[in-house]
Amino acid sequence: MKSSWFLLIIPGLIWGASFLFIAEGLRSIGPNGVAFLRICIGFATLAMFPSARKPVAREDWGQVAWLGLLWFAFPLSMFPYAEQRVSSALTGMLNGANPLFATLVASYIARKAPSRGVAIGLVVGLAGTVLMAVPALNEGQSSTIGVAMIVTALISYGFALSVARALQLKYGPVPVIWRAQGLAIILTAPLGIPDLLAAQWTPVPLLSLLALGAFGTAIANVVMANAAGRFGAARASSTAFLIPVVALGLGVVLRHEQVALLAVLGGMVCLAGAALMKRASSH
Repeated sequence: MKSSWFLLIIPGLIWGASFLFIAEGLRSIGPNGVAFLRICIGFATLAMFPSARKPVAREDWGQVAWLGLLWFAFPLSMFPYAEQRVSSALTGMLNGANPLFATLVASYIARKAPSRGVAIGLVVGLAGTVLMAVPALNEGQSSTIGVAMIVTALISYGFALSVARALQLKYGPVPVIWRAQGLAIILTAPLGIPDLLAAQWTPVPLLSLLALGAFGTAIANVVMANAAGRFGAARASSTAFLIPVVALGLGVVLRHEQVALLAVLGGMVCLAGAALMKRASSH
């Protein structure tokens, strides 16, 4: 029973802490370097799992390439740039809207409106997302750009999940993710390598990016895949509810970030909307 809870909780804890690790990493290296290095470390970590080397048919590599762009290269580049403009706490809290954007994208691709219960959850969740964003938008153009970057990253995740679903059913998550990360390394290298060469390392940023790559970009995905296999994708996805809570707590406690009360309220509303969606889709 304890191991079951571990599988459900640990990805949310890791991904919630990822935004703290990004903020710390930016103290030593530029945003493109953060994205490139975390993907490289994640790829090297996943390479140690035998299941990663399960073959993938040549005809599916085009889809894997899209995943490399939509799941890794683009969104993982957006978050460091966003965190130069908004707090790690707000970045993590806005990631609580990930299920909302994934549902919207899936409905768009299927050309099918969501059910009434899911639609209500979407409306509630999106209202919470707006509440979270309002304080940052009032801080000026730079913060507005940061929020926009986070939202575009979440939309990219939504398309990536739609592409990944069939591939993961066919091959399992780890072989698909590992190859997508390999392609993402190629995509992020032209901008990432110059940042890496110009980095001025100190211990905390270096350890933060090692943790970000090994745990946030690799281990959490493996644990999530195991949880989905044991409990089903719907129940395993509930780990996402931890991400904004962990990001908020770490940002406030460890980085002394200021988060507006309206943004915290918005985060709670967003999570309520995601919970309503999950409940409606399970019936």
